[in-house]
Amino acid sequence: MKQRGKRRKMWTTFLRNRTSLIGACISMTMIFIAILAPWISPYDPLKQNVYYRLTPPERSHLLGTDVYGRDVLSRIFTGTRISFFVGIVSVVIGMVIGTGMGMLAGYAGGKVETALMRILDIMMSFPDEVFGVMVMIVLGTGVQNVIIAITVLMIPRFARMGHAPTLALKEADYIAAAKSIGASDSRVIMRHILPNIFGEILVMSTLWLGTAIRLEASLSFLGVGVPPPTPTLGSMVRAGVDFLGMAPWVSVFAGLAILISIFGFNLLGDGLRDISDPKLYAR
Repeated sequence: MKQRGKRRKMWTTFLRNRTSLIGACISMTMIFIAILAPWISPYDPLKQNVYYRLTPPERSHLLGTDVYGRDVLSRIFTGTRISFFVGIVSVVIGMVIGTGMGMLAGYAGGKVETALMRILDIMMSFPDEVFGVMVMIVLGTGVQNVIIAITVLMIPRFARMGHAPTLALKEADYIAAAKSIGASDSRVIMRHILPNIFGEILVMSTLWLGTAIRLEASLSFLGVGVPPPTPTLGSMVRAGVDFLGMAPWVSVFAGLAILISIFGFNLLGDGLRDISDPKLYAR
């Protein structure tokens, strides 16, 4: 009953938190666009029509066309779908691997902890875009390789999130009690430590989803991400840079889609982090 009351209070707090609601509305709208992109796109995002190249926004092409006459709105819908797919898959895989590494390092301690955390520190010493470009140079372009690159960047973040609380929790009395009755290390980690840190990790994953979308856009903008003609938001911004003076809509609308997506997930993550603060439910 107490747990149910806490959940009800958290849900009520969420509904009253404007930051969370705005972030949730923006994020869900963009997610629905990504899911429904093949059915709501007015045109084939890959179909070229030289007779309509660089057409400004009008009734038949609400956001105009690019240099090849492709509908910008359709390409933004499809680009959002690809960018969100890459971001979500990268964050989920990074969360599983990174959290596991962090908990293992924190629980094992000693040389295992030192070795793992120093490797992760070295990885985090590089700027995200620089490290991502390095990985893409080694692997080559493509959706799968972009996912790998961003996953590698996500792992140290989640590892730190799993490491610090594990250090504190492994000394708790209930952990000692579990060990005293014969609980294995894997059972202690999965049944007693992970449930206590999973909520915070889930909240932070919402924030880092925006980061993953930004990284995908950055890699595509730099020309080492998803190769053309597959539309991504970053590659669309890059494709329109040369036409900013005469056809700004080619880049601007794709850039706005990136901005809105990141803004939505950041608002949602900030709101969820505030709501999950234990101090709110201490009484």
